[in-house]
Amino acid sequence: MKKRIRIGTRESNLALWQAHTLQNLLKNKGFETELVPIKSTGDIDLNQPLYKLGITGIFTKTLDTALLNNRIELAIHSMKDVPTLLAEGIQQAAVLKRGSVLDVIVKKTKSSLNETATIATGSLRRKAQWLAKHPNHEIVSLRGNIQTRLKKLQEGPCDGAIFAEAALVRLEANERNMEVLDWMLPAPAQGALMIVCKSEDKELFNILQELNVEEDALCTKIERDFLSTLEGGCTAPIGAIATVEKKFTCIETYPLSISENMGIELASKLLQKKGAKDLLKEFKSSK
Repeated sequence: MKKRIRIGTRESNLALWQAHTLQNLLKNKGFETELVPIKSTGDIDLNQPLYKLGITGIFTKTLDTALLNNRIELAIHSMKDVPTLLAEGIQQAAVLKRGSVLDVIVKKTKSSLNETATIATGSLRRKAQWLAKHPNHEIVSLRGNIQTRLKKLQEGPCDGAIFAEAALVRLEANERNMEVLDWMLPAPAQGALMIVCKSEDKELFNILQELNVEEDALCTKIERDFLSTLEGGCTAPIGAIATVEKKFTCIETYPLSISENMGIELASKLLQKKGAKDLLKEFKSSK
């Protein structure tokens, strides 16, 4: 492919960071690229929470249209914003190395949140999990790009706001009053970046496949399949995280009345798992 590759992107600083990251990866492989910023519907209406807009793919539709109309050759998205069913004629070409999957809360001050704090988020998933842990708090909607939301937090009445850690890290927003929410289940594919191109563009697909991180592609597929099966989107508070573990686990719950042989039963179940016995044998022989 000798022609310049046009990369479609939203206009926010975070989206441009994503596009520049892809641009550099392609440059390292010898390809000339051009960024084509395109404003999305989700960037225009910032007053309503996403779940009230009732639009699937609110951040991706305009880029899909540009791709299908040959204004661009590919687009890069925050993967959690992408509908689980891609538009006809468009295919997933690569998943780049995934960032943090976790959420964080940025507090206005160093002080601990009181029992009646007001927390800002536009996500139903975050709202549901936060209120389950802090039922006396009030949740208010917060929309806009990262910088806009951080500014609204500092200038408004809220005590804290919830963000994706990956977004803050990528923009080097070093907030002092930030706390990682390791108990909060993330959105499916949070922290991952997806590249899409036209289904008929086999040459570009093969080029982009060289950038694909297989483990992250697998985990995000599992999470998105989970979301799709539940028929969820921005209108449902669904979280999911899949990881590739280099270990075998066995977790069971027993009533106390039959717990006497629990250790034996758990060990037996673990040894029945494919590969567990071989791994144990390999470990013993290496000592």
